[in-house]
Amino acid sequence: MGAVEGRGPSLADVAELAGVSTQTVSRVSMGLDNVRPATRDRVLAAMAQLGYAPNTAARALRYGSFRTIGMIAHRLARTGESRTVEAVVEAARHEGYTVTLVDVESPSSQDMAAAATRLSHQAIDGLVIVRAETATPDTLALPPRMPVVVSDSRFVGHHPAVGADQADGARQATRHLLDLGHRTVHHVAGPAGSAPAQVRAEAWRATLDAAGAVVPPAEVGDWTAGSGYAAGRRLAADPEVTAVFCANDEMAAGVLRALHEAGRSVPGEVSVVGFDDILLAEHLWPPLTTVAQDFDEIGRRLVARLLRQVRDGRRTGTDEVRLAETTAAEAEPPDGADLHEVVPVELRVRASTAPPPVRSVP
Repeated sequence: MGAVEGRGPSLADVAELAGVSTQTVSRVSMGLDNVRPATRDRVLAAMAQLGYAPNTAARALRYGSFRTIGMIAHRLARTGESRTVEAVVEAARHEGYTVTLVDVESPSSQDMAAAATRLSHQAIDGLVIVRAETATPDTLALPPRMPVVVSDSRFVGHHPAVGADQADGARQATRHLLDLGHRTVHHVAGPAGSAPAQVRAEAWRATLDAAGAVVPPAEVGDWTAGSGYAAGRRLAADPEVTAVFCANDEMAAGVLRALHEAGRSVPGEVSVVGFDDILLAEHLWPPLTTVAQDFDEIGRRLVARLLRQVRDGRRTGTDEVRLAETTAAEAEPPDGADLHEVVPVELRVRASTAPPPVRSVP
């Protein structure tokens, strides 16, 4: 039996052709995992044969959810963004949700707000902002009553936030080099407009101050290996430089190359530490000491925190009359807005760090 003439194929048509219940077809259409692979394949084949496409609007009315998460990111070529996005997509899949991604051209408040509005018109249940960068809680306007979670601690009190302990990672990296005996630590920072770069630089500076060490001027890069190479060439020309903490692994790779070309051995003359623990970090030469972020855990917590808002909203319901009578002054921040989940980081010591060279006494 096929679809009734004059209308498109229904969920019941698919169930009959596949020889399963309509509940099983529904689970497959929502991407849930609790269906045997052979059964899933049979249902998908029936969908393809009949030309069936799930009606997301009807599904939302029935279940109170589109089972779709919107996500905004900036510069996906960067390791942190791409790995966080990958982790969010995987965590969402396990919950039976799909992800609609917008990669904004710039991190300005206007571009971020425009992307959020565009996503809100595409039938999403909630929004994940991977990194807000230059936007602030005061300048980023988001659709009202939209469940939102941000991987940016500056939004605590406005939206729930989840992120790695950037400051502790920078402290661990700087402290590791000082404990090896280096008198001070030079820093290759990320761009000035980046909040994570600022947090890492401030923690580096504070750690040196607390140790009574001289705080040298920071080199500023743009997260790329090329900018790290340029900074590394300048640092390599200074014989007093014996330790360098880079704000990410790509810039650290550039520093390693610059030091090698200048004849400065690592770690014999100069120790280098990165941040992120990218997949190539342990395969650089020498293998790079770096601060590892748990991107998978960050992604899982972002999705869990967002879906908690989505599900709480469905249970509570929306009283439009009450909302219309509530003034902006009376409105309270969303539940859990003051929550900041901090994911621990880990310093992974490899062969790029060692005690400073013994200087001969003149």
